[in-house]
Amino acid sequence: MSHNGKTRGYEVLFHRHEKNPILTAEDWPYPAHSVFNAAATKLADGTTLLLCRVEDRRGHSHLCAARSANGVDGWIIDERPTLSPDVENHPEELWGIEDPRITYVDELGKYAVAYTAFSRGGPGVALALTTDFRTFERKGLIMQPDDKDAALLPHRIDGSFALIHRPVTDSGAHVWISYSPDLRNWGSHKLMLQARKGSWWDANKVGLSPPLIETPRGWLMLYHGVRHTAAGCLYRLGVALFAIDKPEVCLLRGDSWIFGPEASYERSGDVGNVAFPCGYTLGPDGDTINMYYGGADSCIALATGSIRELLRWLDEHGSPSPS
Repeated sequence: MSHNGKTRGYEVLFHRHEKNPILTAEDWPYPAHSVFNAAATKLADGTTLLLCRVEDRRGHSHLCAARSANGVDGWIIDERPTLSPDVENHPEELWGIEDPRITYVDELGKYAVAYTAFSRGGPGVALALTTDFRTFERKGLIMQPDDKDAALLPHRIDGSFALIHRPVTDSGAHVWISYSPDLRNWGSHKLMLQARKGSWWDANKVGLSPPLIETPRGWLMLYHGVRHTAAGCLYRLGVALFAIDKPEVCLLRGDSWIFGPEASYERSGDVGNVAFPCGYTLGPDGDTINMYYGGADSCIALATGSIRELLRWLDEHGSPSPS
């Protein structure tokens, strides 16, 4: 229970919406096993669009758009899949496409959708561009397996496009940033956020959650950390701040997690104890974060927070990330 903004003595930074979960497979206009891990954006007319991961009973996923005037209810869901695997032209999508993140790139006048393409080679990062979420220009695989949890930055950094992603290497699963002149050729790879070791809540595996949030003080990153327990993996959310002109430079990183599975729809489902955000929108005040997240790989939920409060919390509870 929450009392005076605190839970068991800890400050509550994200507040669950009373209508959670806001979308489930039961809402879908065609057969679906589960709906979760949705990307989010605000369209030009103010409509909230969620690009949802929809898993069928084969276990394969595709993406489907849901639109709402208020971002909470009254969802209008596409009658058929919005973006399906195109195995003939993109064999890397053989086993489905998953976990999208949306960034509007002003220079292109298009939305960039980074998603995970899954096939025999493992999960890799693919990119598609769209203006209307009806037709898509696929760029194909831009980071080979094993790589996922990717999002594009909304504008160039020092003349180059920038992609946040999470390759898995022998040293663990850490967040990296890579740069490109053309969205096709990627290089200048730099380690951005390293998973801690030992008993930390974010030991061994971390990954980007929603796309970075641009603030006057730097890029705010909400990231997931995975703790391996005797009962399985536990997915929770942390926060860090990065330099605006050199995003690979971490200015502050919180030691403790700030949001984790507590509600029944986060603790019980296809994959229990998972709260996994892939998207957010900002409120009209420019401060309120509407965070859309998957609960237990089975539903979509909403929680709200504040950029100002997250930055204040980082000032009080964060420290520079060790080099």
